[in-house]
Amino acid sequence: MKRRGFLQGLTLAAFGTSFHNTAGAAPAGTMKEIQAMQNNWRALLAANFKAPAPTEALKLTNDEWRKRLDKAQFNVLREEGTERAATSPLNGEKRPGVFVCAGCDLPLFTSDMKYESGTGWPSFFTTIPGVFATKKDYVLFSPRTEYHCMRCGGHHGHVFDDGPQPTRQRWCNNGVALKFIPKSA
Repeated sequence: MKRRGFLQGLTLAAFGTSFHNTAGAAPAGTMKEIQAMQNNWRALLAANFKAPAPTEALKLTNDEWRKRLDKAQFNVLREEGTERAATSPLNGEKRPGVFVCAGCDLPLFTSDMKYESGTGWPSFFTTIPGVFATKKDYVLFSPRTEYHCMRCGGHHGHVFDDGPQPTRQRWCNNGVALKFIPKSA
């Protein structure tokens, strides 16, 4: 099963930009509007949600992570796996709210940052500032930029430069690595 998933991921990654469709994406606005969205992300938090800070490190053993996460979440967040495209219910999530790390509840994206990329994974054109660390990934034929949660180190996905204007970013996130907290919760 891992081999099949790897081959599917390889195929999608190699041809991901040909599947990418920003025509259906909502306009992101100006860089000034993007910066305002990044600065005011807390407005979309649910009133009862206590958001941890990126500086509140969460370090657990693999056994502790296995107890905390389901098998698919563990594979993606702790083993840098990839879920199958078009399998996440978060692809269709349209309510106002915040997407948090499934491993540690760190807020990562808001619903205003999400757009339909056509790739089969939840995609975002920007992030909440300071929540990700990046590194080069050489698993495929050409290097990609992989990103991880600053709080728990969990793998979330890869960022590409084929997103909508003005950022041109596509933060392609594994849905199992996220939880959605609606604003009205």
